[in-house]
Amino acid sequence: MKPFHFKQFSIQQDKTAMKVGTDGVLLGGWSNLDINPNSILDIGAGTGLIALMMAQRSNAEIIDAIELNDEAYEQTVENFENSDWGDRLFCYHASLQEFVDEMEDKYDFIISNPPFYTSTYKDLPKERAMARHSESLTYTDLLESVSKLLSSKGNCAFIIPFEEEENFIKIAKEKKLYPNRITRVKGAENTAVKRSLLQFSFIKREAISNELTLELSRHNYTSEYKILVQDFYLKL
Repeated sequence: MKPFHFKQFSIQQDKTAMKVGTDGVLLGGWSNLDINPNSILDIGAGTGLIALMMAQRSNAEIIDAIELNDEAYEQTVENFENSDWGDRLFCYHASLQEFVDEMEDKYDFIISNPPFYTSTYKDLPKERAMARHSESLTYTDLLESVSKLLSSKGNCAFIIPFEEEENFIKIAKEKKLYPNRITRVKGAENTAVKRSLLQFSFIKREAISNELTLELSRHNYTSEYKILVQDFYLKL
């Protein structure tokens, strides 16, 4: 498996079941960092992709990641060490529950591309299936933990399947997290919405919602998508 080269960093992905994908890049590019966070947490690092995007996009002094899977943890550490921002990046080898129990500090920004069902997950290799299977980390557990780890003025951002959006927002509100931004993503103009990008805070406000289409035709990307990811992808 060849490394995936971005404009300012590369991702080795030979050890982990979770490879670089559109979801992670979308979330990393879409998230609004206008609060200028000093500390960022990536839950479920995979390869370290999103944390590295946060390092490129922000001046945060602390960028932590959590990864439970042994191979993914090793891969994330390797990618952090090989980047220009190794002094700001750190990965914890732990479950989210363990991390919450141990961690006293709060984070200004928390980001996660959480596990979720895919219709074919039973046919996937075991490690990849677990990484994409929401029973390994339920949305309730995730949002409960985020509510404990997020600073009072902080923001958190996620990408989830569109069909889970209503339920995810409902659970978040139970944890006093309110949607501030919602972007619904579809692959092409005439296809169904597949993903929801969601950003929350503890502040209740009218959510800004819109729709994002990725392609006009095969490999012919929309200008909106290009703007989100042009600082990262080599070919854009």
